Amino acid sequence: MAITPVGFGAWAIGGNWKFGWGDQDDRDSIAAIHRALELGVNWIDTAPAYGLGHSEYLVAQALADWTGPRPYVFTKCGIIWDKDGKVDYSVRAKSIRREIEDSLKRLKVDVIDLYQMHWPGDEMDETLEGWAEMAKLKEEGKVRWIGVSNFSVEELEKASAIAPITSLQPPYSLLKREIEEGQLPYCDEHNVGVIVYSPMGSGMLTGAMTRERAASLPKEDWRSGNPQFTEPKLSENLKLVDRLREVAGTHGRSPGEAAIAWTLRRPEVTAAIVGARNPAQVEGIVGAMDFRLSDEEIAHVEGRA
Repeated sequence: MAITPVGFGAWAIGGNWKFGWGDQDDRDSIAAIHRALELGVNWIDTAPAYGLGHSEYLVAQALADWTGPRPYVFTKCGIIWDKDGKVDYSVRAKSIRREIEDSLKRLKVDVIDLYQMHWPGDEMDETLEGWAEMAKLKEEGKVRWIGVSNFSVEELEKASAIAPITSLQPPYSLLKREIEEGQLPYCDEHNVGVIVYSPMGSGMLTGAMTRERAASLPKEDWRSGNPQFTEPKLSENLKLVDRLREVAGTHGRSPGEAAIAWTLRRPEVTAAIVGARNPAQVEGIVGAMDFRLSDEEIAHVEGRA
């Protein structure tokens, strides 16, 4: 697959659920997807868990109305829920087999372009059982490629002994850099693509987050209880946003675009997943596809110069 440096992330459009972003207008969600595609984005990343099926449903709706080139559709398995909406987790073979059929129906497709294990299991044997089942799905033609998300280097090594790993999806941003020590070098050495999520720190680095807005996040928004959005981290993060704003401003760009460009500076990073809840948000971030920072600008953003 030849994917654009930025893809549309469909987490937030799932709406109000345990790990959601609060209420969301479906019309805005579909319009956001269409605007991203109009501006050249050629892949969408979703998951059954986002809104307990709702995000996948909306992706299908958006593509049903789309007349341009069809984008790649990526989804995941592993986070499940019962009839009462209680969220659980399983990557056992039987569970994955159920999940793939449900995702194919919701997305209204015959094959999924990239199928990813959302999280590894609590035990390695469960993780490897699930990965072996995903390899079978690829052999059967239900998915074109298989990848993983949130894996450690040890998990990458053990899974790759069963079947090749197309891609790793880890969190990566100026606020979360842990993968630089292990996963990025591993993926570079073993030719594993890296599509990072939350490059704007779940909205903290967009330039739109203020002290007042952080304090008024509704309880339905999972960020309201996240340490990055409360003191003492909040003040530190807002200073970081000021540095992003300075660098971005010299290029007529947004702080969010600078934050995404920072993640794309690494040669191991194939692309970044960027969420948007309406067309205006898309227009403020999609420019990161062709925006790169100089070494001096990177040092300034990181507070080293």
